[in-house]
Amino acid sequence: MTDRLLAPPASRNCLDLQALERLRRHPESLSRELAEARRGADARLAEAFARGTDIRELVQARAWVIEQLVLAAWDALLPGGDELELVAAGGFGRGELHPHSDADLLILLPEDGAPPPALEDFVRVLWDADLHPGHGVRTVSECIEQAVEDVGVATNLMESRLLAGEGVLFTAMRTGTSSSRIWPADDFFAAKFAEQEQRHEQFEDTVYNLEPDVKNGPGGLRDIQMIAWVTRRHFGTSTLHGLVEHDFMTEREHEELVEARSHLWRVRWALHEIAGRAEERLLFDYQHKLAEVFGHHDPDRNEAVEAFMQGYYRTVMKVERLNEQLLQIFEEELLVGRKHLPSATIDADFRLHHGYLEVVDDHAFVRRPELLLRLFLVLADNEEIRGVRASTIRLIREHLYLIDEAYRRDPERMNLFLELLRRPRRIYSQLERMSRYGVLAALIPGFADVTGRMQFDLFHVYTVDQHILFVVRNLRRIARDRYPDSFGRATEVFADIERPEVLYLAALFHDIAKGRGGDHSELGAGDARAFLAPLDIDEGDAELVAWLVEEHLLMSMTAQRRDISDPAVVDAFADRVGSLRRLRHLFVLTVADIAATRPKLWNSWKDSLLWDLFQATRRRLDGDGDGDVDRAGLAEALRSAARDRLGSDGFDADVVETALQRLPESALVRLDADQLAWTIRCVLESDDLPLVRCRGREARGITEVFIYAEDFDGLFATAAREFDRMELNVLAARVATLEGGRSWDLFQLMDANGGRLNESDAARLVEELGGQLRRRDIRALPARPIPRRLRHFMTRSEIGFDASGALTRMEIATTDRPGLLSAIAEALLAADARLHDARIATFGQRVEDVFMISDTEGRPLSEEACRRLEALLRERLDP
Repeated sequence: MTDRLLAPPASRNCLDLQALERLRRHPESLSRELAEARRGADARLAEAFARGTDIRELVQARAWVIEQLVLAAWDALLPGGDELELVAAGGFGRGELHPHSDADLLILLPEDGAPPPALEDFVRVLWDADLHPGHGVRTVSECIEQAVEDVGVATNLMESRLLAGEGVLFTAMRTGTSSSRIWPADDFFAAKFAEQEQRHEQFEDTVYNLEPDVKNGPGGLRDIQMIAWVTRRHFGTSTLHGLVEHDFMTEREHEELVEARSHLWRVRWALHEIAGRAEERLLFDYQHKLAEVFGHHDPDRNEAVEAFMQGYYRTVMKVERLNEQLLQIFEEELLVGRKHLPSATIDADFRLHHGYLEVVDDHAFVRRPELLLRLFLVLADNEEIRGVRASTIRLIREHLYLIDEAYRRDPERMNLFLELLRRPRRIYSQLERMSRYGVLAALIPGFADVTGRMQFDLFHVYTVDQHILFVVRNLRRIARDRYPDSFGRATEVFADIERPEVLYLAALFHDIAKGRGGDHSELGAGDARAFLAPLDIDEGDAELVAWLVEEHLLMSMTAQRRDISDPAVVDAFADRVGSLRRLRHLFVLTVADIAATRPKLWNSWKDSLLWDLFQATRRRLDGDGDGDVDRAGLAEALRSAARDRLGSDGFDADVVETALQRLPESALVRLDADQLAWTIRCVLESDDLPLVRCRGREARGITEVFIYAEDFDGLFATAAREFDRMELNVLAARVATLEGGRSWDLFQLMDANGGRLNESDAARLVEELGGQLRRRDIRALPARPIPRRLRHFMTRSEIGFDASGALTRMEIATTDRPGLLSAIAEALLAADARLHDARIATFGQRVEDVFMISDTEGRPLSEEACRRLEALLRERLDP
């Protein structure tokens, strides 16, 4: 009656079965002997894995090993069984275990029985031997009761097998939990489908996570098991090949699914070995080692990781597609509730079958290959269509070979794609569907190259193909004014764009050359020109697409890395853009691009930066400026605006003028009129020194902190230390030293959640920082630990000096980490360098900061002083 595993070839010589038999008769050293036997078996299986042994043999071999060890403990401690029955469940029941997988055990008790004392010893021995037992002790009625309530329990019991005992209880349990008693196939499918949806939601419903879960994530092993579970419940077959036998899957699809499972099994096996525990997440800590295990030995370790992860992502994408296709077939077969959905003829080529689109003729794509594109136009034009029928999805994938170079040069066919981009609705959803079915990669070969390609950093959290599609999604949200709080300004500009398809095409090509080597913007522009050549698109529009691809980083780089309050910066940017039409398109594309890079990267601060640059450039292109930078005139205009604001508040004009004249012109032009008026108001309203004030700027989503104090060495370090202690992110700093030795400093900050400080934190900052400035408390904070995820992206800092001007310009490009600004400030203090201005810019985990500094006499730093400062910085930034 027992259902023991047969020893697969990979288990040969893993265990000394005679020694196990002796243990059954002499259990006094059971835990130690079982642990030693397990370690030996694990070592031999690890050697077999390194030799390239078939992974299917290995997972079966480890299940067999654990089974022998469990039975040795059972026979030694419970030789008579006392009417108990020992059952393997879950993965152990299927006969599939990885190096650190749990061995799920169920001990069945008679209804009126009680667990014998030896049962506790049995479980303890398994734990002491590190066999990872997951155990439950239940009666048959308890099993049935729990299985009725929980489909997960029912699934575990469905995969169970008897290891020891008479089998009477086991048979009763399997009968009581069969599909004829509980969870019939249609209910089971609906419950497991809902379970899968909930599981996918935990991973943002995408296979593209930087540290994906190989077991539970979308496209992972659970999704394959989902197919197997439904197959078993519906057809009573224990293998995936049962789907082929029942015409639910082709032999080719079965091979794809089995190959995908084998690849994921190999990844999981290696992950368990490297982590030394049952780790299911491909954490950054392990990705380099995994890349080496899978044969990626590129001198650039990041390239090796990216190649390994691309293989992983492509595998889970394949699983995701097959999972979707097969579950849809199951839904048609099992859920009668779908029968009420409409069926109708759409045209000569397509019809609706219970809410899903299908081709009328299975040979349609061969006879008319353009239908491979027209299908998506039909979907875009008919919102009532729920999706594509699984049988048609299969036909699409089987006929992708028809989209060849001749197809891509055919204007009539390719213009169908252009028509899709000109549709008023459902553009993103169809592009995403085209990507899922492989059509987009066939249509745009460069898209195939970036499919599943990740970038080993914390800035780009999606693969390149997913990022490209998310840019299109954001453009559609902007076009339809779906997210006014995030994209309101972009929507305003979008309204002046006549042909939105230009933006969608630029989005599709802007990152398509990532990973090829060379400048991806230039290469992508070339791809765009080649793709657009056969399309019925205006020559000017085609050139605009190529220009947008080539310059898609220009606006974000200018806004975030340059001082856009400097008219010379705006003039240079405007000259490069050249026209209002280009400016509008570039602004909208830049907003969509930044917002599609990672969650929460887009915020009010970045929105304001881009909007300020857009407005300043628009004025310049409209002819409001002649291109010459009139700093004196700009400074006077700011003073005039501040005078008007402060005068209307009742401040004495002479007092205001005195305060205005204290600020040097170089500091004035770095402020806007509102900042200038607010900081002067703070000074005039208080006689306190040092003065610290906070205010929130709701439109920008930031907090501004103003410090007015007697200048002293370490003032900046003191402020930076307090910002660090409160885990605040410094976005920008305006530091000016006035005549008479006073410091006028304005900082723009966000809290750790990327928003303004709340009232309580703002008040605490004012009080704490004010006290430290009064005490001139410049003690350094202890170094903060670098977060785990960040440790793998630490690079040597790039530090450069330019002492050709009135001040020394110091540029630092380094990995962002807690306490960074404080560490830089401490180095400046230790080097006797005085800070005059700072520009802070953060791009994911990379920071690019600019500091204008001098010696204590206000002169540029000497070469020797620069070398000393660099050494002090490296002590703190690159220990």
